[in-house]
Amino acid sequence: MRSYQELFRTPEFTPLFLTASVQVAAQTVAGLGLATLVFRSTGSPFLSALALFGPALAQVLGAATLLSAADRLPPRAALAGIALVFGLGTAAQAVPGLPTGAVFALLLVQGLVGSVGGGVRYGLLGEILSREGYLLGRSTMNMAVGLCQIAGFATGGLLVATLSPRGTLLIGAALHVVAALLARLGLSRRAPRAAGRASAGETWRTNALLWSSRPRRLVYLALWVPNGLIVGCESLFVAYAPAGAGLLFACAALGMLAGDTVVGRFLPKKRRARLGPPLQMLLAAPYLLFALDPGLPLALVAVTVSAVGYSASLLFQERLLALVPDGLSGHALGLHSSGMLTFQGLSAALAGAIAQVTSPEVAMVVLAAASLAVSGVLVLTEGPSSGPRPSPHRARRRTA
Repeated sequence: MRSYQELFRTPEFTPLFLTASVQVAAQTVAGLGLATLVFRSTGSPFLSALALFGPALAQVLGAATLLSAADRLPPRAALAGIALVFGLGTAAQAVPGLPTGAVFALLLVQGLVGSVGGGVRYGLLGEILSREGYLLGRSTMNMAVGLCQIAGFATGGLLVATLSPRGTLLIGAALHVVAALLARLGLSRRAPRAAGRASAGETWRTNALLWSSRPRRLVYLALWVPNGLIVGCESLFVAYAPAGAGLLFACAALGMLAGDTVVGRFLPKKRRARLGPPLQMLLAAPYLLFALDPGLPLALVAVTVSAVGYSASLLFQERLLALVPDGLSGHALGLHSSGMLTFQGLSAALAGAIAQVTSPEVAMVVLAAASLAVSGVLVLTEGPSSGPRPSPHRARRRTA
């Protein structure tokens, strides 16, 4: 599958694409509104960064206890229910006078529920598309993320300026409800991918199985750590340039969109294997310019160029799928999503803490340097890459 026309003709891809796109727009609008609200009320870069990326921290709890549900829930009901929970939680955060502690408690609940969402969504994508079509489908959804973030942050910034942070939160809540309706009305009813009851014990056993393979461990670390640290840099946009944060986020989304378009649609398969690490280096290097205290125009250019490097995750996801048994694809992708968001949340907290005692610029440089170092260590640890390698599970099936 090499054309967008063929992709969108695939049954159920379009409603899944629209559901994911609207939910991203909802999270983007609501996240900017909430971060601005918290920053105005507390003046804290740490808390504003945590408000924007706080739900990601709860992903580690969800990945440890709830992730086995990703393959054991009916996909349509799960996606609709998760979007509805986010809508209700976001609306509650807009209540005037709500204590900051209650705001973060709601973020915790949203993060726990959302930890299952990535596995459900991308496991369903793997059912809808063939293995050969997954990279194009995932890159197309990532492109939608970029477009929705551009529109969401631009719209969110406009809403914050012309309406209010609380009004922006309510708009985000309404978009979550729209996503729930799209999932419920657009997707067909499907049985869960795996039998049995979801439990913390089953989650732990499957996580241990996935983590037991050294090649999979290296892929997971490549997916989680370098880009998580750069998201920590992005979490400081509100503190770095309160009036220009929306533009910075929009430029980051634009760069991500460009990278995913090129890698997902035009990059030949034979060239994919070795491009992941260089793209991750590109992701981090432009943030070193913040050591020079650039003005907003140069910062916008640096952020745009950097975000092209996020397309490395597509290549590492393709490698991960080649290393995972078919029956565990939803759980494996959910572990990737939860781990990625967890590291993003931890990095946002770390960035906010460093900025609290130094400055946003210093914190960005520190995290970018750490990202470069981790990418370099992973390259040296893995050695020469031969591209995606099949799991023993698949090898046995082919030779049987």
